[in-house]
Order: sequence, then structure tokens, then C-alpha cells
Amino acid sequence: MRPARRRLRRGRRHGLRPRAQAAVVAGLATVALLVAGCGDGGGGVADDDDGGGSAASPSEESPEGGSEADGPHAVNPVVGDDFPDPDVLEVDGVYYAYATNGNNRNLRVARSTDLVEWETLDDALPELPSWVIPGKTWAPEVTEVEPGRYVLFFTATNFRPTYQCIGVAVADAPGGPFEVVGDQMLVCPPEEGGAIDASTFRADDGTLHLLWKNDGNCCGYDTWLYRAPLTADGTALAGEPVRMVKQDLAWEGDLVEAPTLVERDGTFTLLYSANSYGGAAYTIGYAQASSLDGPWEKHPDPLFSSDMFDGRYEGPGGQDVVVGPDGDDVLVFHSWYGGTTYRAMNVLPLGWEDGRPVVAPEG
Repeated sequence: MRPARRRLRRGRRHGLRPRAQAAVVAGLATVALLVAGCGDGGGGVADDDDGGGSAASPSEESPEGGSEADGPHAVNPVVGDDFPDPDVLEVDGVYYAYATNGNNRNLRVARSTDLVEWETLDDALPELPSWVIPGKTWAPEVTEVEPGRYVLFFTATNFRPTYQCIGVAVADAPGGPFEVVGDQMLVCPPEEGGAIDASTFRADDGTLHLLWKNDGNCCGYDTWLYRAPLTADGTALAGEPVRMVKQDLAWEGDLVEAPTLVERDGTFTLLYSANSYGGAAYTIGYAQASSLDGPWEKHPDPLFSSDMFDGRYEGPGGQDVVVGPDGDDVLVFHSWYGGTTYRAMNVLPLGWEDGRPVVAPEG
């Protein structure tokens, strides 16, 4: 049995049974009905420039070109404001969602007890070091390395070399404030175009691993998803990076990014986003392996693309996998709303059929 507080990117070790899958769908739909009955239909999180904010109801309207919201889709978007690249951490029954900078915050944070209604918090990364160009703190990842100790991995633009790279910060509370560690980026390979989109994975032996993408599409290079072990405190690499997968399928375009690694029944599943984030081409794919060291076999077709669910979600990506309040897996992701005006946060049940992931499985 895992400790009560655990980084939820690993989630539950066992695949969802059909009854559990139905419970996820029913649970999300029930919450949506309750919200619709008592909310104002405003959609998303109330957000004030001074940091505080009270939760508002999810939008009940279908996005342009999408089908009428029903079942597990009725709650979406759960954050009806710009909230891209979501990462979610659970601590003592409270979920903390972190997102790319915006609304006068370097690190946006919201919290919830049900993954549906969210309250915004203050900027969790209020101070940036002099070697970071402000205004571009992206794709956060927060991990609890020990009780009461949290590590943030963030993407930002480095001054020298001037690439997007991955920095690290620490805090004593999941809502921050986080303080940047050291006097340089943690991962910043200029020969590969820099590094972005950090995520973490804790193996059965207790070791913590960092995953990321080399930002090669900035400069005409291949994009690889990498993994490397971290020190126990999470603030330094403890081994050499190893390559996992790169872009090599037509629907991936010129990049793969945003790695998310989970293990279920001894099978390792690497979710990732692919293609251009700026529109409908953005897509979630996956690869699997029987060992953390690979070899990784990609599924030839996307897991989640814009043409699923009658086009309700445009450009799904920036995903995370968390364990919901009922103990079952949930896919957290962003997609475009208002055309390509802003990326809001959504949640859908994530099932497992014959060891393969399935978004919003039926019945």
C-alpha cells in the first residue's frame, strides 16, 4: 500500500475494472448535475489579479463545433479560464493544479477536493532569479519528495545560453511560495535546443526520475523524450539521461513533448503530446514497455485527438494522469476554447483495456 501522500503521476497500480470505469463516468456526471443545479453557469475559476479567488461552476455550454455536453464531458472545462499545461498533485485529499504563467502570475495554482470545482491561489513562484528571462515560465511539475517538502520543475527562458530550459525550486507547502535552487538551470543542453516539459515518475524501488523533451523543434533538431534519475531531494540529476522516443509518425508532425509516465500491472505507459500546440493538430499519443529502460513501442494511432467526441476538444494535450477521489484514474488535459483564444483545463476518466489506455471508456 502506498503512503497516503504520494506523487500521483504513478497513480493506482492496477487497471480499471469495467465497474470502476462506469463509476468514474457516473461520478463525474453526477458532480456536473449538482454543479449545474447550484452554479451560475459562469465557467471555470474566478480569478483576481491580487491572487485570491473563489471557485465558480464549470461551463454548461458546448464549445463551438462540439457536441452537446453529457456524461463525463458535462463538467468540462473544469477551469474555464486560460490554464494550459496542467499538472495535478494530491495532498491529504486536496488537489493542486499548476499551470503555465499568466494573469500576472509566474506559476498559476488552483485547488480542489473533487477535480471539478477549483479555487485559485496566489502566485506560487513570485520571485525569479536574474538568470531567467521573465514572462515565460511554462509547463510546471510539482512533486512531493517527502512529507512537507515539495519540488517544482519549471520551463523558463535562460539568459545564457538563450534557450528554453528546465529549472528547479522548492517549497514547504504545495501552494508555495517556491524558491529557485542554485544559480543555473537544472537541464539546459544548447546542442539540442534546450529542454522543456519536465515531469516525474517514482519507481517501485523508491527512486525518483525526471522526464523531459529536448526543445529541438526550435532549431531544426529531432525532439526526444528523455529520462534520468534524480537525487533523493529532487534538486539534481543522479545519472545520465537516456532517450525514450522521438517524433517518427506522420500525425506527430515535427515534435513530441509533455511526457507523462505511469505503470499499471507491470506495464509502463508513456503518454505524450505531439504536433503543434496552437490548434487542432495537437494530439496525445502513447508508447509502452515492460521495463522502465524500454524498449518503447509506440501505438501507431493517437490516444486522443481533436476528431474524437464529435470534435468537442480542440487540440487536446499537456496531459497529466491523477487518481480521482474514488480511487480511479483521471486524465487531466488542456484544449482550446473560443476558437484558439485560450486553453482551458478538462478532466475525463482514463480506463485500461487489455493493458492499453482508453479515454472516457464506455460502460
